[in-house]
Amino acid sequence: MSNEYSIAAHWRGGFDETGLRDWAENLRRQLPAPRVSLGLVFMSPKFFPHAKAALEILRVHARIPLLAGCSSAGLIAGPREFENADGLALALYSLPGAELKGVHFTQSQVEAAHGAYWHLETGVEPKHTNGWLVFIDPFHLDAEGWMRGWNEAYAPTPAFGGLASGAFSDPTTQVYLNGDVFEDGGVAVSVGGAVKLEGVISQGCTPIGESWTLTRVEKNFIHQIANRPAYAVLDETFQKLPPAEQRKARGNLLIGLVVNEYREDFHRGDFLVRQLIGGDPNSGVLAVGAQPRAGQMMQFQRRDAAAATEDMNELLARAREQLGGTTIFGGCLCCCNGRGQGLFGAPDHDAGLVQKQLGPLGLAGFFGNGEIGPVGGKNYLHGFTASLALFVKK
Repeated sequence: MSNEYSIAAHWRGGFDETGLRDWAENLRRQLPAPRVSLGLVFMSPKFFPHAKAALEILRVHARIPLLAGCSSAGLIAGPREFENADGLALALYSLPGAELKGVHFTQSQVEAAHGAYWHLETGVEPKHTNGWLVFIDPFHLDAEGWMRGWNEAYAPTPAFGGLASGAFSDPTTQVYLNGDVFEDGGVAVSVGGAVKLEGVISQGCTPIGESWTLTRVEKNFIHQIANRPAYAVLDETFQKLPPAEQRKARGNLLIGLVVNEYREDFHRGDFLVRQLIGGDPNSGVLAVGAQPRAGQMMQFQRRDAAAATEDMNELLARAREQLGGTTIFGGCLCCCNGRGQGLFGAPDHDAGLVQKQLGPLGLAGFFGNGEIGPVGGKNYLHGFTASLALFVKK
C-alpha cells in the first residue's frame, strides 16, 4: 500500500540477486515522488548470510540515500503482517525538506554516556532533530541503560522503534545502516528539518476503576494507595467490576502510572503501563515492574485482545483528529511479538487498523522483543505494545 510520498512491499522469497534487483527497481518506479529520502528494511533470519548483499542491491536499485532497519521473524508491509515469515519488508519514503542522519551506537558508548555525550557522538544537537527512529539488538546492548542516557540528552524529543528479533532458538539479531550489518549495538535515525515524528503508543490496555494517588512507595513496592493498603484498593477495584469484566480481568491486571503530573485529568495514553508482579493481602503490598514514586497518580489497567483493539482504535482516532489535514508522508510500525494472531486470533490486526484510520500509507515494520516510544514527554521501553511512528509535515 502507498501514497504519493511512500510505498512498502514484502519480498517473499529467499536471496535471489536478479529477482531482488528487479523487485527493488519496480518498487522505486511505483513511487510517484521524484526522489527517495529514506528506506526502512526488515529482514527475516534466513537472510542473515545474505544481509550485506541484500542491502547493497536495495540501496543501488531502489536509489536509497539512507537505509536503516533490523532483523525480525515477523514482518509488516502495507496493511499486512507476515508472522514467522521469510523474506524482507522494504518501505521507501520521500520526505520533502527533511534533514536525516543515521548513526550506529555500541554498548561501550552506552556505558560512557552522560550529559551531552550523545550530542557529540551523534553530531546531532537537540535543536536540530524533531525525532528519532531507533532499532536495537537486545542481546548485546543494555537497552534500559541506553534509554536513560538518551532521555538525558534528547527528551522530550520523541524516539520510536523497537528491539530486533531473530530465530527463536538463537540469541542473534542484526541491525542495519546503509550497507553495514551489525550483530550488536543499535541504529538511530534523526529526523529533522521540515519533517517531524508523531506517533501512537498503544500499550494494549483499557483503564479500570478510578485514578488514585500513590501515598507510600519503596523501590518497586507499593505499600499504600490513597493512604490505604495497596492490595485492598486493587481488590476493591476488581470486586466493583461487573462479572463479565471480572472474567476478562482475571490474570490480565496491570498498573498504569501517570508520567506527566501537570495534566488536569488523565486519559488513555497518559499512563505508562507496567506489570503487577504480585501482591500480599496480609501486608497489603503490591510489587510492580517499575519504580513509582509517592504522589504519583495511577490507575489499574486490563490487557486482553478486546482492550488492545479498543486502545489502538481510540489512539489512532485521536491522532487523526489532532493531525487534521497535516500531510502524513508514511509510517513505521513496531509491534510486540506477543501481539499478532496469538493475541487477536486474526492476521493483520495492527497494520490493518493503521491503514483504516490513517491510510493509505507506505508502512513497514516488524515484530520485536520490545518497543520504544514516548509517554508524557519521555521515552520508554514497552512490552505488548504497538509503537507507530508517523513522518509528518512540520
